[in-house]
Amino acid sequence: MECPTRPAPLFMTFNFKVNLYLPGAEKKSELCCAAFSECSGLEMSLEPKTIREGGNNAQPIHLLGKVGYGQLSLKRGMSSDFGLWNWFDKVQQDRRLRASGDVIMLAVDGSENVKFKLTGCLPVKISAPGLNAISGGNAIEEMQIVYESLSYELPKQA
Repeated sequence: MECPTRPAPLFMTFNFKVNLYLPGAEKKSELCCAAFSECSGLEMSLEPKTIREGGNNAQPIHLLGKVGYGQLSLKRGMSSDFGLWNWFDKVQQDRRLRASGDVIMLAVDGSENVKFKLTGCLPVKISAPGLNAISGGNAIEEMQIVYESLSYELPKQA
């Protein structure tokens, strides 16, 4: 049996953008304006539950348990404002404050392609780079965000 041929992907992992929004904010008013060189932690996992049945020594029974989500890690970011730092500060004042976000993979021509949608985003770590006049470092060394759910949207077929 042969697999059907598919066209080459129009997106690459180096071409992406990250958008974060606070509740009630329109899509055009983002939490921050920042670009990152690395994004990882887009993951989901199911925790299996294993049941051993009396008298059935040959095989266990596997059931699905809770869904778990990863921790988004954004590294080496450049920003024109302090939006992410402000968000981290606001969360310390109101621990119920959550954001939503999109991680968008871009096509070669720059158009939006696959969109990963995050809800219930909460910042858990933000760090500035080492201050060094020679290196010309980035504004944000790393930001880590936990999220409550992850879904995705595929591009609309023409």
